[in-house]
Amino acid sequence: MGVLETAKADATAAAEISNPPQQVLTTPAAVALMEKLAAKHGPLMFHQSGGCCDGSSPMCYPLGEFMTGDSDVLLATIEGGVPFYMSKPQFEYWKHTQLILDVVPGRGGMFSLDNSEGVRFLIRSRVFTEIGRASCRERV
Repeated sequence: MGVLETAKADATAAAEISNPPQQVLTTPAAVALMEKLAAKHGPLMFHQSGGCCDGSSPMCYPLGEFMTGDSDVLLATIEGGVPFYMSKPQFEYWKHTQLILDVVPGRGGMFSLDNSEGVRFLIRSRVFTEIGRASCRERV
C-alpha cells in the first residue's frame, strides 16, 4: 500500500472512530416504498433471516406481525422509526458489512408486504473497515 492509500485508510478509520457508521442505510427508492406500504398497512418492521428463496430477501411486515426474540438482533431503526432485525446466525455472516436497503423491479417475498407492488426490497452491502466494524458493534 502506497503513502496515499495509507493516508486515505487512516482518514477513513479516524472518521469511523468519531462518527460510527450506521449498520443499515436506506436508498430514496426504499424510503418511498416504505412510505407507500406504511400508508396501506400502518407501522412497519423488517427482518432479514438468511437462507434460500424468500428467506434471503429483507422481509417487510406490519410492525409486530413477525415475532422476534433472543435469536434476533436489532441492527437499526431506519427511516421513519422502522426497526430492522436479522437472525443471530445470519448476523454472524454479515456483522462485518453495512447493509443498504434498496428496491429493484420484481416480486417480493411471499409473506412480505412488497410482494404485490411490482418491485421488491433488496439488500446491497459493503464491508466495514476493522475500526468501523468495532465501533458499530458497540452500539448493537
